[in-house]
Amino acid sequence: NCSSGIWNGSLLHLCYSARKKLHIGIRMPVGMTIEETQKAYCEALGVPYDESCITPERMIFLTDKDSEIYRSKMWCAVLSNEEIMKRRQAFLDRGLTVDGRGDAKVNSLQFTVNSNRNDNVQNNRLSGNRSDYAAPAGTAVQPAQSGNSNHADDSHFGNPGGNYGTGELGEASEKNLIAFDLFVQSAGLEGMAIDTVGSRHSSLLAIMSAGASRVMSEEELMKVVRTKMPSYYQEDDCHQLIHDFYAKYADSSKPMSRDVIRVNALAEKQAALLGAGAAAFAGDCKSPGTPSGLALSADGNHTVQSSNLQVQSTNHTVQSSMFQVQSSEEDYPDPPVMPEKLPKLVELLISRTPEIYKPAVAHAIFPPLATHLWQTSFRYIDNVVHEATLSTCLLAGTGAGKSSVNKPINYIMEDIRKRDAENLKREKEWKEEMTRKGANKDKRKRPDNLVIQEIDADMTNPAFVMRTAEAQGRFLYTSLNELDQFDALKGTGNQHFRIMCLASDSDNQYGQTRVGISSVTERVTIRFNWNASTTIQKGQRYFSKVLTDGPISRINFCTIPEREIGDEMPVFGDYDDAYREALKPYIENLNNARGLIDCPEAFQLALRLKDENAEFSRLSQDRVYENLSFRANVIAYLKACVLYVANGCKWEPEIDEFIRWSERYDLYCKIRFFGDAIKRANFSNEKSSKRGPANLLQQLPDVFNFQQAEYLRSQLGMDKKGTPSMLRNWVNRNYIRKIPPKGVTGDVISIQLFSFEKLRNRKDGKEVKILES
Repeated sequence: NCSSGIWNGSLLHLCYSARKKLHIGIRMPVGMTIEETQKAYCEALGVPYDESCITPERMIFLTDKDSEIYRSKMWCAVLSNEEIMKRRQAFLDRGLTVDGRGDAKVNSLQFTVNSNRNDNVQNNRLSGNRSDYAAPAGTAVQPAQSGNSNHADDSHFGNPGGNYGTGELGEASEKNLIAFDLFVQSAGLEGMAIDTVGSRHSSLLAIMSAGASRVMSEEELMKVVRTKMPSYYQEDDCHQLIHDFYAKYADSSKPMSRDVIRVNALAEKQAALLGAGAAAFAGDCKSPGTPSGLALSADGNHTVQSSNLQVQSTNHTVQSSMFQVQSSEEDYPDPPVMPEKLPKLVELLISRTPEIYKPAVAHAIFPPLATHLWQTSFRYIDNVVHEATLSTCLLAGTGAGKSSVNKPINYIMEDIRKRDAENLKREKEWKEEMTRKGANKDKRKRPDNLVIQEIDADMTNPAFVMRTAEAQGRFLYTSLNELDQFDALKGTGNQHFRIMCLASDSDNQYGQTRVGISSVTERVTIRFNWNASTTIQKGQRYFSKVLTDGPISRINFCTIPEREIGDEMPVFGDYDDAYREALKPYIENLNNARGLIDCPEAFQLALRLKDENAEFSRLSQDRVYENLSFRANVIAYLKACVLYVANGCKWEPEIDEFIRWSERYDLYCKIRFFGDAIKRANFSNEKSSKRGPANLLQQLPDVFNFQQAEYLRSQLGMDKKGTPSMLRNWVNRNYIRKIPPKGVTGDVISIQLFSFEKLRNRKDGKEVKILES
């Protein structure tokens, strides 16, 4: 708009549309038609033009004042009679009607714009793929075309996605036609007319988004669309949509989601059934060479009928009652991959575990390991002394293999259970003696040194207090097959959640006071480690009332990925004496440790992880992630200290990478299973995220303005008011630099007037350095 070409001062209005795209209002250069102006201005901007917006009948809905970005004083101004006459005459001189919408043919190479400056349009052309003329940036005009707006046959324009209008494509494969119908179902469009004007653009976009673009190439999808949506296929908009979608979103390097894999496999199988090689699927055959459920008709058409899919090969329509694509988790990224090189103790404990269960077991081993520590503490980076209080909750689907963590835990707890068994026997003998004596007889006091660390899952709150008091400062431990077994501790309130929180707080105080002589009256410091397993839905419901009260951040969460239907059963190794003997030295090291132990490597690792979390929080502007990362870092630090002590107070290089992975995995599970719920609990009416926290700076262009950053925050459900402080934070940390507005002299106070250039996370891959003056 500030260039010296034909677009100088032509911008009249700029606002966001209802769909948060841009509406740009400009003054047409004299002598240019609507279509020519649209093409030329879009070319100058470097964006494709909208073919449906070239007639005055196209209605544009203006949005509210808050969506307005720029308004010229000349917006909606009445043109003078002289200006109107000049514009009409320019059209007449070209052989067009007075409104520029006639059908006269015009030589595009001789067209000149009759502007006030009488500039020749050919000297203002942008360099591009359809012209040999070049001009300064911001000035462009398209060669004049006839009033006919249908340019599908114009050879010099062509289809952006390739020459799909000819018969060179060939026929679509049966597998792709079947897959397309399955993706129609996935997109929720089954039974709807997807090739009708008004809905076909959005329908095709939904089908590609459902996964069609992952199993077919761009050319293959064109073949299918030509068959399935023949009317829409004739439109340039169809080709442009497919080409743009593949250019922006198609990435064959990314793994397919589970649902796309299922659709692809189902389409392959049904296509094979329809082909000559259908015998590969033969089951209980009703005739030689014919698979069960496949009927071959006389005319060669195939009808496949099964309990969950019916395919009519004449039109490849798929009707399914069993096949339901759940898209809520389709695009959620996979959890972080566990490092190949592991600390020796971790490698030993998971050595008998099938690959799919190893991440869960690698987390579950820490609470029982830490339970062996007594009178041992570690100083965290905030100078607070912590004992190794660790708890792990495994969230996984029904039948996922949650019991896979039990064997390693049993071997770790073997020595503690042996001592507990002796003390339980002493306690039982004392109780029997007290029962035999009458009420007036002298009764022996409760035995001393009755240390019982592993408690029962259904223990009441008074019994928990008594066991803690008798443990002499040792950790209590329990392993729960179901999370709701904690309910026995809740008492009259939610003491079980309170215990979860207090256990992680240094120098906590908990207990009860009762009047009865035989009642438990104690004040104790809770030292409590535990493992629990439950299904994902049950775990989410269990913590739904305390999302922001602390338990979730203090628990280490892990999961087991869902296996494909029909996968081979995982096979465990042998937990034998060799396993027990190899574990014994590590357990002895934990039992023998005492006092405040200094582990400088774990301390420095905690500092680095804290900085990494803080940087990601600044870039993602995700408050929930930041809050959860505080405690996750403490958990990771204590795990590193446990490994350090178990290894004889010797640091292994593998601990560094393993602990970093462990913390990322923990945060992944918390954000995935509880992130949206916590956001809803913290901020009413906030949009929930389906992909977890993301780097905002990475999503912005290399040069952007305040409004773009504000709009991105609003799209992610963040408060617009936080935009200025976010940008100032980024500037101060050299993530971006400010670019003052052109022509502005003196100090510019408002940050809203600046543009910004990214110094890191750039799309061009460069890292820009700022030279200190």
